[in-house]
Parts: sequence; structure tokens; C-alpha cells
Amino acid sequence: MMNRDDALLKKTIILVTCTFFLWGMSYGLLDVLNKHFQQAMRLSKADSGWLQTAYFLAYFVIAIPAALFNERFGYKRGLIAGLCFFAVGALLFIPSLLNASFLAFVLSLFVLACGSGFLETTANPYISLLGDENRSERRLNMAQAFCGLGTVVGPLIGGAFFFKLGNSAPSGAQHDMVMQVYAWIAAFVALLALAIARTPMPDAGRYEAAAREEGRPLIRNGRFVFGVLAQFLYVAAQVGIGAFFINYAMESGMRLNAQSAAWLLSLAMMLFMAGRFVGTFAIGRLSAGRLLMLFAFADILLSLVVVTMGGVIAVGALTLMFFFMSIMFPTIFSLAIKGLERQTKRASSILAMSVSGGAVYPYLMGYVSDHYGTPLAYAIPLASFIVIFLYSVYLEKEKTAQVVVGSI
Repeated sequence: MMNRDDALLKKTIILVTCTFFLWGMSYGLLDVLNKHFQQAMRLSKADSGWLQTAYFLAYFVIAIPAALFNERFGYKRGLIAGLCFFAVGALLFIPSLLNASFLAFVLSLFVLACGSGFLETTANPYISLLGDENRSERRLNMAQAFCGLGTVVGPLIGGAFFFKLGNSAPSGAQHDMVMQVYAWIAAFVALLALAIARTPMPDAGRYEAAAREEGRPLIRNGRFVFGVLAQFLYVAAQVGIGAFFINYAMESGMRLNAQSAAWLLSLAMMLFMAGRFVGTFAIGRLSAGRLLMLFAFADILLSLVVVTMGGVIAVGALTLMFFFMSIMFPTIFSLAIKGLERQTKRASSILAMSVSGGAVYPYLMGYVSDHYGTPLAYAIPLASFIVIFLYSVYLEKEKTAQVVVGSI
């Protein structure tokens, strides 16, 4: 563990964890915005999918610059820079919506997402380094649990305000509620940036400088390369599933309106958050790779129900999928960078780029949904869970091989 005062370390972890909550809330709002623009601007599902495409494309664009920034200026300044991007993007929503320009809004969302991507590139490896390496998976899962809390709060806020005036209200009036929400978010982000700027934080760079030699190149590290693929496909699946959750629920025959479906999405996010806490507890008693295997297999089965069935059972399966998706991102991330030592920042930036997978599925699923029905669109994320399951099998085989070699 870093040689730092426990109180300072604790305060640092709390402030960094706040950034996890922030981008979780941002993501939770994104899925509700998708339905909001379908209604307010009469967009097709495929066109509204550009919101998710822009959001997660930003991760691909910003990851390497963020890593280079962190390498030169450190994690603390990286957090502040990410928060500044985030606040500017949130404030740009106001002129975009005043002009009722969907393109301008997508560009504003891209700026905000650059902030979110900057924060993820910085906070994920930083929280992993703030303590014992052997507990990094649990620590990252715990921090990501608060990201899960943000994904619960996001749909609650969106459901309460974005559809408050109903479908018959003019689009400008509906946009007013969106502008108010993001103005308050920008204020919160500014306060958090100020708190981080005024707080001395442990220098993880010293920890990394004292680490062992680099070892084999990343491209030859099977655990890392397979992990990047698994992370790319996981994020693609999570974003695609969330993007059309409200559509699926409304088309299921349960007679739900957009606001009720948004509440149901919030329930799904509660299960997502609960899964993170359960996962944090379970990793202390079960290997992270094995837990990932069990959760991926559960989502494979639930995906089959969503694709092939309808009604309450299918919506229940879709909602439950979020519980089993919960541990995937932090577990894949921490397992992929485990033991990389001085290559951690570089590897973390590549893993952050893999979050751009979220830009792939929304438009593709929207196209399939528009032409063949929303249930069939959910066959696409099913493929992701199969790959994640295979990655967990690979990790368990690698672990077994290491034990055998070590016993010789």
C-alpha cells in the first residue's frame, strides 16, 4: 500500500468515487434522453441512437490524450481536466436546445462525454492503485458500485423531469426541463472540481516508478488483449441494452407509457447497483474470473428469453440482465491490467478506448428494431456475453496453468 496518511487516503478515495457516481448518472440520463428525443423531435430509433454513438465515440477520441495528460501531470490534474470538459459540455446543452438543434446537441453531448471518458481513463487505474494490489478488483468493484448508484439516479431524474409535460407539450417546453437538469449538474461538477483542486492527493506515479520492469509487450499479453475485446463488446452490449430498454418495455404488451418505462429502467439500474455490491462481497469468496463466468452465463440465458419471448416474463428477464451485467466492466478492467505494473497507464488508456464499443450497437440495434422488431435486436448483445464467457474460461485456464507451473 502507498505510504500515505490513512485519513488522506480515505478522503482521496471518497472524492475519486464521486466521479464514478457522476459518469454513472450521466449514462443513466443518456438512455432516457434517447426516448425523449424520439418523442420531442419525432426521431426514429436508429437516429436517436446517434446519442449513444456520439457519447461512446468520445471515449475512443479522448482516451489516449487523457493517458498522456495523466502521464505528464498526474491523476489529480487528470480528474480536474475531466470535470472541466464535463461541465462545459453540460452548459453547451443550453444553447443547443434553445435552438432546437439535434446536431448541436449531439456535439454538446460529445464534449460532455469527452469529460466522462477523461474521468474514466483517470479514475479507474487511480482507484486500483490506491491500496493493496491483491484487493484491486474489490476496490474497483466497490467504486463502480457508486457508478451503479448514479445509473439509478439518472433514470429517476429523467423520468421525473424529461417526460413531466407529456407528449402533447411543445418540444421547446420539454427541452426546458432538460436544460434545467444539466445546469444543476454543471454546478455540481464545478463544486467537485474545486474540492479535488483544494485536496492534496497521494501520488500514484511514485508507486508506479518503484514497480518491477515492464515485462512482455501488451500486444503479446493474451489476458490483456482478450480483455480489451471483452470490454469492447461488454460496453457495446450494456449501452445497446439500455438504449432500447424503454422501447422494449413499451412494446411488450404491458401498456406502459414512456415515464413508467423510465421508472422500470431505474429499477433495472437498482439491480445493476445491487449486483456491484454483491459482486464486491462475492469476490472475497470466489475468484473474479469464476464470478465473471457465472454472471456471463446467466446473461446468455436471459438474452435468449428476451429475444424469443414477450410480455411480462421477457421484460422481467431484460430487467434482471442488469444485475448480471453489473460486475463485468470493473472485473474485466482490473483483471486485464493486473500485474502490468509500469504499463498500467498505457493499458488503462487502451481499455478506456474500448468503451467506444458503446458507439457500435445503438445504431445497429436501432436499425434492426426499426425493420424487424425490438426483440430481435437483442440478439446482438447476446453475442457479446458469449465472448465474455469465453474470456472468463480463458482466465480460469490461465490460472490453473500458473498453479501447475508453480507446483513443479
